[in-house]
Amino acid sequence: MIVHKKLANGFEYIEIKNSAAEAKIALQGAHIFHYKRADEEQILWLSEVSDFEYGKAIRGGVPICWPWFGFNENKNLPQHGFARVSMWEFIKSDESDEKSSSLIFRLTHGSQTLKMWRYKFELELHVTISDKLTMELKTTNLDCESFVLTQALHTYFKVSHISHALIKGLDKKPYLDALTWKNEIQEGDITFNQEVDRVYQEVTDEIILRDENREIHIKNSGSSSVVVWNPWIEKTSRMSAMNKDAYEHMLCIESANAFDDRKVLKPQSSYTIKAVIF
Repeated sequence: MIVHKKLANGFEYIEIKNSAAEAKIALQGAHIFHYKRADEEQILWLSEVSDFEYGKAIRGGVPICWPWFGFNENKNLPQHGFARVSMWEFIKSDESDEKSSSLIFRLTHGSQTLKMWRYKFELELHVTISDKLTMELKTTNLDCESFVLTQALHTYFKVSHISHALIKGLDKKPYLDALTWKNEIQEGDITFNQEVDRVYQEVTDEIILRDENREIHIKNSGSSSVVVWNPWIEKTSRMSAMNKDAYEHMLCIESANAFDDRKVLKPQSSYTIKAVIF
């Protein structure tokens, strides 16, 4: 079942339920802010004080960072691009399988995007809600010249407590530590006892998030960079739409094309990044 809904302030989202899972997706940003398999705990983390207002990014779920990841060279432009606060068009859905629901959302260039980024484009998000959460983000260059693309599916995962969280699958991978701007090599599994902000490269294998009572698997394609982030105590206290103890129950594992993994799209060509969470 797919139902279109609105909050009291007019904020629009789509609620999806089938026999395998349920989800909620905002039209602003094509932002998945809820995903839960039947009879299981929530997989995505969502801030209890997140804004659901037009023009403000939702804190949690899966923000789409596009067409740039992180800060732009022009500091007046929004961090992580404009896709996450733009209104997307809901194109169609398919509920032919009672255990799976598929939806397509689209964003194209317009007068506002061309002020921030001078290229013409089409961006489509294909989402499948089943016992797996599948996200495919397809960029098509509709311009007459090539452009450079960096992007991320900035997934926030809910954990019982950050002290119980462990990430497997990145051992021996090179990464940039965004806190020191030094290049490092991962040794062993990732655990958390301080702020972590790293961009891993050369990632081809499945990633496993191990929590106290469950494992979550992430399989990416069209992407060889992965961002791992937890803001810890001090940064959380400075961030918008986050309670001071929020860092204890979340971490981000982001499927990305960042830094060395950036892509160049020629005119009329397309590129797709895909993440499957199960």
